[in-house]
Amino acid sequence: MSAALPPGFLSRALDRIKPSATIAVTQKARDLKAAGRDVIGLGAGEPDFDTPDNIKEAGIRAIRAGKTKYEPVEGIPELRKAIAAKFKRENNLAYTPAQTFVAPGGKAIIYNAFMATLNPGDEVIIPAPYWVSYPDIVLLAGGEPVVVATTAENGFRLTPAQLEAAITPKTKWFLLNAPSNPSGACYSADDLKALAEVLLRHPHVWVLTDDMYEHLIYDGFRFATIAEAEPRLYERTLTMNGVSKAYAMTGWRIGYCAGPEPLIKAMAKLQSQSASNVAAMNQWAAVEALDGPQDFIPERAKVFQERRDLVVSMLNQAKGLHCPKPEGAFYVYPSCAGTIGKTAPSGKVIATDDDFVSELLETESVAVVQGSAFGLSPFFRISYATSTEALTEACIRIQRFCASLT
Repeated sequence: MSAALPPGFLSRALDRIKPSATIAVTQKARDLKAAGRDVIGLGAGEPDFDTPDNIKEAGIRAIRAGKTKYEPVEGIPELRKAIAAKFKRENNLAYTPAQTFVAPGGKAIIYNAFMATLNPGDEVIIPAPYWVSYPDIVLLAGGEPVVVATTAENGFRLTPAQLEAAITPKTKWFLLNAPSNPSGACYSADDLKALAEVLLRHPHVWVLTDDMYEHLIYDGFRFATIAEAEPRLYERTLTMNGVSKAYAMTGWRIGYCAGPEPLIKAMAKLQSQSASNVAAMNQWAAVEALDGPQDFIPERAKVFQERRDLVVSMLNQAKGLHCPKPEGAFYVYPSCAGTIGKTAPSGKVIATDDDFVSELLETESVAVVQGSAFGLSPFFRISYATSTEALTEACIRIQRFCASLT
């Protein structure tokens, strides 16, 4: 039996944040499976594909070559060079290796950027639905998240008018994620230019663009990033990416970014007193990921597109649900508004998307994430980064659950 912590022992900063809802749902699904429940977990944003063999072998070679020591905080030179080459090759963005930075995951890039720049009262504009960690990282850094709700009717995209209305003299950052987690929403180059026109009128606002799902786009959509679409924003944009999703390297913990060198140095200063450097062998694997063969990426994206089409079709056949078809990522964000006010088999009235998700798990053993965690209700998120068989069974269960509501 562990002793209770003394009153006031924990930092008050912890009161400003909450645990990650996606991690919590994933862990709950694991716990229920361990207890013998036949749970289908659709909460984790993690590809079910394996890391390609050439990338794994690069990591193994690094270990065998003794590349297991401390490395530069900003990242090994070879990886920073590969990152700069990637941005030039794929995004037409010219960065030097000195303008690049490597951190243990994309989340750490965002954390370092905001911790290094935000002061109390500084505002960060975040379109909703948003990735669950965005507002909490802003709060932990002492800033104020300014959440702007998008609509399903507009494809969950922020409009220029909404961006204009959200900007104040206290705005320091605009955080844009596309393709989006959780909605899968994408912005065309023209969409980004329209947002950029607003930002150009407000030179005190910087842009952090999270492009983690860049290569997971469908139906011929062409990806663009904002500094590419509007080069005049280059000097105040931090362009973030990583190897987690497209290369199925979630556990390798490699996020990277590029931006103005003074900002990169500030982020490195912060990381020098926290994580120091990303594991050396993981960085060598990331070099192989960025410099090596890329042909498997569109092949896997085709599988994700087929899964998206399956899930969208089956969810739209469920009573009370409406599921838009996203252009990217590997999530759908269906509305459960048609189930609100109905009664579940347990006798509980579904009043919120939290209730819908909870009752779905209890009744049909399907774990999804409530829309409230992403700042926009009544919706829920499904990750279709799992097998077609599991997705089919999960959607059958969801249809059955929705049909059981009275």
